[in-house]
Amino acid sequence: MPQRLLALLILTSILPVLAAKPKIKATQTNTDDMWVTSPVPELPTNVTHHTFHSASMNRDVGYCIYLPPTYDQDTDQRFPVIYHLHGAGGNETRSVYSASVLHEGISSGKLPKIIMVFPNGGRSTMYQDSGDGRFMAETMMIHELIPHIDATYRTLADRKARCIEGFSMGGRGSTNLAMKHPQRFGSLFNQSGNVYHVSDASKLPNAYLGDDPERLRANDAFLNLKKNLDFIKANLRIQVACGTADPEHLVSVREFHQALTESGMPHSYFEVDGLDHNQKKMIDGRKATWFDFQIESLKLNQVPLHYLQP
Repeated sequence: MPQRLLALLILTSILPVLAAKPKIKATQTNTDDMWVTSPVPELPTNVTHHTFHSASMNRDVGYCIYLPPTYDQDTDQRFPVIYHLHGAGGNETRSVYSASVLHEGISSGKLPKIIMVFPNGGRSTMYQDSGDGRFMAETMMIHELIPHIDATYRTLADRKARCIEGFSMGGRGSTNLAMKHPQRFGSLFNQSGNVYHVSDASKLPNAYLGDDPERLRANDAFLNLKKNLDFIKANLRIQVACGTADPEHLVSVREFHQALTESGMPHSYFEVDGLDHNQKKMIDGRKATWFDFQIESLKLNQVPLHYLQP
């Protein structure tokens, strides 16, 4: 059989197979099944996993919570809360390592008893509501999770006793929420969170927020800083940090630091020399002082703090 005819027969025989091969769908960064982690990995001491129902998304959302030692016995005491937001691609179990650092400090009597909450904020929501309404991360955090925590646990349900922080997307998300809803929090700690001018018309459309200019302006942390500056200056303490070996985040972190400075907003800022984008390294390098900023904020807000008795 001539070689050209043989090749033609082989090609003809495999074409139907190639045509029948199913197309691979592009995976979405955010999906409907991301809001509760299962199975739940082993968690640090005093950290437990729970879910609550989000009415805005009509689905359960997972969160981990750290309750301080003697919480079950000290039934007459209420405690301040730190909300810690995970980074992109993470979930409610991603950043619970910081709870073990908090527990160590509380158990030694160096730190006051504090509740710490780790919500599932979606894979890349930046803790904002999506333009198409599918992912309501901001609504879930502000209007659903915080009220749920205050109703379920013995918190001090007051802005002054409520801290927010996060790493990477969590740092950006905590900044987004604190700039837009400063009446909800007493302090903000942005850990390597790249803050962007999402209202920048030269970068439209925004793949997540959409292309409505008004919506983009309402979700721009820089514009919300200006809009709410008087309240933020009077009521919100801010700390920002980033590693110098983290170029993808350092540029925008410095830009937000500059915006705070130019607006006259007092804040704490530091860079960790040689640190890449690694939260555990950032914490481990300053374990003894890691929670100092949040605790100092609580003290300045005259929040009652309780320590373990020696």
